[in-house]
Amino acid sequence: MGKLDGRVVLVTGAARGQGEQEARLFAAEGAKVVLADVLDDQGEAVAKELGAESARFVHLDVSREEEWVAAIGLAKQAFGHLDGLVNNAGILRFNELVATPLAEFQQIIQVNQVGAFLGIKHAAPEIEAAGGGTIVNTASYTALTGMAYVGAYAATKHAILGLTRVAAVELAAKGIRVNAVCPGAVDTPMTNPAALDPTADPEEAKEAVAELYKRLVPLGRIGRPEEVAALALFLTSDDSAYITGQPFVIDGGWLAGVSLF
Repeated sequence: MGKLDGRVVLVTGAARGQGEQEARLFAAEGAKVVLADVLDDQGEAVAKELGAESARFVHLDVSREEEWVAAIGLAKQAFGHLDGLVNNAGILRFNELVATPLAEFQQIIQVNQVGAFLGIKHAAPEIEAAGGGTIVNTASYTALTGMAYVGAYAATKHAILGLTRVAAVELAAKGIRVNAVCPGAVDTPMTNPAALDPTADPEEAKEAVAELYKRLVPLGRIGRPEEVAALALFLTSDDSAYITGQPFVIDGGWLAGVSLF
């Protein structure tokens, strides 16, 4: 028996990183998973590996409302209903706040903040119709504090906590729990820019990142996407049946403070 037997969950940003690991773990725990992303080839490959009985891929730009309607329609067509959503898709750009172009700021809002809003807006009625379920929003360590050079990103993640709390209050009577995961540094391409640089030496980049987080994080390392997926599973399963409207920090102790030695 899996923790998500009988559940149908849509995961955005599921082609790689945290979203991919969430989709894999949810399928292993018995869920039918709809993997949504703009990275079609990678998403299709993951869904194919999981198998048609357990997974489908759908192209979804989370900033576009009509694509949300289509994605949720595919979930219902493939698996009959929808009773879970993980709003995981997001983008990160590094820039000094006063040097951030307006277009860049607005792009980050459209994907991170508007994308989460549209997910809640369109998934919640289907989850209610299925008899209730869960929504898990991916916020960030930076939803609870500040960080230089990620001002637009941090602003959207603060907004996601607000959306999470309001949605939890409004949707509780409809049998829908809404919570947020707040990861610190996690070893994915998005949070490790060196991994996206084709000219970078992979071993040197890996060592540099490891050394950075050994100094910054009390537990002495960067997080793994599988660890975030385990938290998302907890918030999606009945193990968290009496929890809603809450942010869950998973950061190796980074937010707790800085060691002097």
